[in-house]
Amino acid sequence: MKKLCVLILLVICLPLAGQPVNRTQILHDNIKTLQVKVDDNPVCLPVIALNGSETLQISFDEMSHNIHSYNYDVKHCNADWSLSALSTTEYIDGFTTGKIDDYSLSVNTTFLYTHYRIALPNNEMKLKISGNYVMNIYEDNQQDDPIAKVCFSVVESRVQIDAAVRGNTDTELSGRFQQLDFDLLFNDYQIRDAQSEIKVVVRQNNRIDNQVTDLKPSYFSAGKLTYKNNRNLIFEGGNEYHRFDISSIYSFDEGVNNIDFVRPSYHAYLRQDEIIARNPYITNPDVNGKFIVNLQNASDDDTEADYMYVHFYLLANEPFLNGNIYVGGEWNYNQIDKTSLMRYNSENRMYYNNVLLKQGGYNYQYWMIPQGETKAQVSPVDGSHWQTLNEYAIYVYHRPWGGRYDKLVGVKIL
Repeated sequence: MKKLCVLILLVICLPLAGQPVNRTQILHDNIKTLQVKVDDNPVCLPVIALNGSETLQISFDEMSHNIHSYNYDVKHCNADWSLSALSTTEYIDGFTTGKIDDYSLSVNTTFLYTHYRIALPNNEMKLKISGNYVMNIYEDNQQDDPIAKVCFSVVESRVQIDAAVRGNTDTELSGRFQQLDFDLLFNDYQIRDAQSEIKVVVRQNNRIDNQVTDLKPSYFSAGKLTYKNNRNLIFEGGNEYHRFDISSIYSFDEGVNNIDFVRPSYHAYLRQDEIIARNPYITNPDVNGKFIVNLQNASDDDTEADYMYVHFYLLANEPFLNGNIYVGGEWNYNQIDKTSLMRYNSENRMYYNNVLLKQGGYNYQYWMIPQGETKAQVSPVDGSHWQTLNEYAIYVYHRPWGGRYDKLVGVKIL
């Protein structure tokens, strides 16, 4: 099965309520730029086919030239990313833990770092069943203190997913929202009670805050579940992501005002963004929040790209009193936390933040979190339009009658 990320795409793999128990994230401050690629594709969702040819390429930087002893283990998870009840022998063929012994020191960079790499499956560890998995990376065999977690999925494609996005919804016509409709076709795949055995998760732009779970089908017929005109599948259209490129300190794109060396490090000052909530939609190609590490004219981006402080600015005459503003994107795995929080400067009348990022190209978006809520809104700052080109992922899980784990039987990316 060639490049699953191109072929099957729309499925969501995660929780039934709130934040998942496990999610891709960095847990120690000295770890940066955790990347999960399918083969060498940096913008593909971390989904591979069971017994397929794809491999996950996982890498991260430790911010020193001191060599650390890192290990990893892999756990099978349920559809909501809680750990399944299976023993390791039921889902792993080979060793249950591994050592990360592929690393390289950074070269000619202002920030010293060591780049670590892991490939999975590998000669020592193979995955026997489909579903969700979490890799825990830890130092000196301290399994209860991971430095990072990586969530990924393995799919056995048994269900056909036909999906489409439209601008007309039950709430308004060709306005701010998008309606996702899809059919699940089981073909010759045997399911006793599809309505009780099937779980579906849907994600927009790989975000967790607005993912949809616990979906009930609109219609059921022989061999097919239909999810149509479902109000839970109405998403804020949002807007195309902002972008900037800091792959060179000498020539940079329109998203960057200037790059200065302020000893001992580089600082990239982005253009001052404005609130464009009332502006009309403008096509602006993006990669839906993802990023790519890149250094122009380098022989090895992973070890030659430098780190620099990136300064974000959002002009606003007054602060938002009913919520907080965050800068969202895959650069921090779409987490809404203190790292992504924008702070307001009343003297300059702007929100600001600065983040240490590795050289490359990045997408970002401004999110507002109303007080007392956990789901981000794009519309207060960047606006919301039905025409926006978003990426929807649909994950379909099956736990047969008497089964002990959730199989991932279909994924589609739209």
